Amino acid sequence: MDKTHEHNIKTEHTHDHAQHEQHPNHEHSANHQGPAGHEQHEHGKHGGHSHHDHHAMMVKDFRKRFWISLFLTIPILLLSPMIQQLIGLGNALRFNGDLFISFVLSSVVFFYGGWPFLKGMVAELKKKMPGMMTLIALAITVAYIYSSAVVLGLGGKIFFWELATLIDIMLVGHWIEMKSVMGASRALEALAELMPSDAHIILDDGTVHNVPLSALKSGDRILVKPGEKIPADGIVAEGQSSVNEAMLTGESKPVSKEAGNKVIGGAINGEGSLTIVVEKTGKDSFLSQVIELVRQAQESKSKTQDLANRAAFWLTIIAIGAGAITLFVWLAIMHQDLSFALERTVTVMVITCPHALGLAVPLVVAVSTAISAKNGLLIRNRGAFEQARKLQAVIFDKTGTLTLGSFGVTDTIVFDKKLTRDEILRTAAAVEAHSEHPIARGIVGSVPEYPQVKDFSALPGKGAKGLVNRQQVLTVSPGYLRENNIAMNDERIAQLSAQGKTVIFVLIDGFVSGAIALADIIRPESRDAIRRFKEMGIRTMMLTGDNKQVAQWVADELGLDEFFAEVLPQEKAAKVKEIQSRGLTVAMTGDGVNDAPALAQADVGIAIGAGTDVAVETADIILVRSNPLDVAAVVGLAKATYRKMVQNLAWATGYNAFAIPLAAGVLYSYGIILSPAMGAVLMSLSTVIVAINAKFLRVEK
Repeated sequence: MDKTHEHNIKTEHTHDHAQHEQHPNHEHSANHQGPAGHEQHEHGKHGGHSHHDHHAMMVKDFRKRFWISLFLTIPILLLSPMIQQLIGLGNALRFNGDLFISFVLSSVVFFYGGWPFLKGMVAELKKKMPGMMTLIALAITVAYIYSSAVVLGLGGKIFFWELATLIDIMLVGHWIEMKSVMGASRALEALAELMPSDAHIILDDGTVHNVPLSALKSGDRILVKPGEKIPADGIVAEGQSSVNEAMLTGESKPVSKEAGNKVIGGAINGEGSLTIVVEKTGKDSFLSQVIELVRQAQESKSKTQDLANRAAFWLTIIAIGAGAITLFVWLAIMHQDLSFALERTVTVMVITCPHALGLAVPLVVAVSTAISAKNGLLIRNRGAFEQARKLQAVIFDKTGTLTLGSFGVTDTIVFDKKLTRDEILRTAAAVEAHSEHPIARGIVGSVPEYPQVKDFSALPGKGAKGLVNRQQVLTVSPGYLRENNIAMNDERIAQLSAQGKTVIFVLIDGFVSGAIALADIIRPESRDAIRRFKEMGIRTMMLTGDNKQVAQWVADELGLDEFFAEVLPQEKAAKVKEIQSRGLTVAMTGDGVNDAPALAQADVGIAIGAGTDVAVETADIILVRSNPLDVAAVVGLAKATYRKMVQNLAWATGYNAFAIPLAAGVLYSYGIILSPAMGAVLMSLSTVIVAINAKFLRVEK
């Protein structure tokens, strides 16, 4: 498929530009195939038929039809005998041919203003799925044909004015609704707008030229000036700056970048110039993968949507049946005249349109997908996302998920009372600064500055030594102490070792002055994440290949419900299955590489910290950041999304259950009667309430 020129748009209510007025089913799920790369962005931006442009055209179309129909409705109202009597004009505005003029004006309103509904009915009937459009079209058609017949000589009332006002109200309702849908999808469209239109490529002779993004390829060197958008994924070769990745990762704080750091296309460069070596462009870029995942999420079928579709279909059948029964009862049993019975029938069919019901789920889906994408929560499988609200247990991989995956100082013990903990750390860091060992890097990273070391030398397998401030300093393992018969019976050391921590001793001029304990550092966010899950009543568990002591320490620190230690990567999926066998709905959270089988086995597979590699095939949900709190955010969003869906479905169906008998005239004897126009007002209000309710969806941070 040519990614440059193909920009398909898939929606429930229309299939091409020529049919944009048709608008059947009215399920504005915002499903579309967005741009798969920056080439498509260029196409959509400079003449392509984008999803956003399509919605904008529909808004413009409904707005135009509404204003023209409203303009024609004014003389229709003034020429209506019923309205003239109502406002006390008597027959002052009556003249020969007035009904014929009213007929002509109403015909224009019917065929022009009512055209989207008439075409929508045809489309629904072709699919054998009568819905909201069928009801509106039937209502306005019955009203138009009956009133036209009266003009031509049939006895009865004329309600062209009700036909016109009904169409006006339906058009303005659709106009407002389409604007709501546009607002919901705008956040997704903004993703495609993140890419700049061109890039500054650095040629071999050092000169800089502007080229379109489509000309970039892997290995090219590009210049990004302060304040500019980064054109492609790559690695910083020269320069230092802070980069705003908020629209891509949801992380509001600018990220510092220097030589060797990765950058993401679409991020905004800060105060410094950067020279970047391009790694990924087009459909392989991070942004394109995000857009593709969002598209997949929108196209994946929602189980709740199936429920809404079935409810809408049956409501349509009920409405048509209720209309027929209403007509029969008022004519055959209550012996009312045809115009009255017909008016009740029209009102029933208008007020029971499943307009709000058709919008209830798709709009919530569109809003939740937009919110999740903006916050770095990428949903690949909509069904699994909906499952997340029912989770009973969350399993975390330890290394890189609950922990940073790198050594850090956890404890410092001082034996020489003349020294402080900071002095012990700085002295040890001075010696370890010349070592590349992960433990050495952990000690060096724990202090902001340290003194110079002289005469450094490594002690293979044991540690290192050197002169620091004219003192002989050794940083050594417990094995060195044993080999040199240096006694160390401190209970604190035994306790740290029991926790699975690595202990390094600091000897100054032959005396054991202190000890430093290191471990895989627990992420600061992990504690809050576990607390959030406990508040939700979800069990928290951990899988790790580490020994039991290390696992026990992490579990105790975080307050986990269970942990499983010394689990090999190939055994993780079996552990997930074992937990599922308890009858629990389980989510597995891992890095998406060695955890792939476990992610696939879980009811909900969540790849965390995917960074710029978002194409994790086995995960249902991909989290851009390495933040366990985002797992809790996913579950919270899933619960909130379902809550909104249920609220909307309850409002739409409850409203109709209340409105049908009222429209049929059950309170007629009490003088309460609904006109078709008032029915349309209430129905449109129901739709607007559903749309506004969906827009209040939020992700808890």
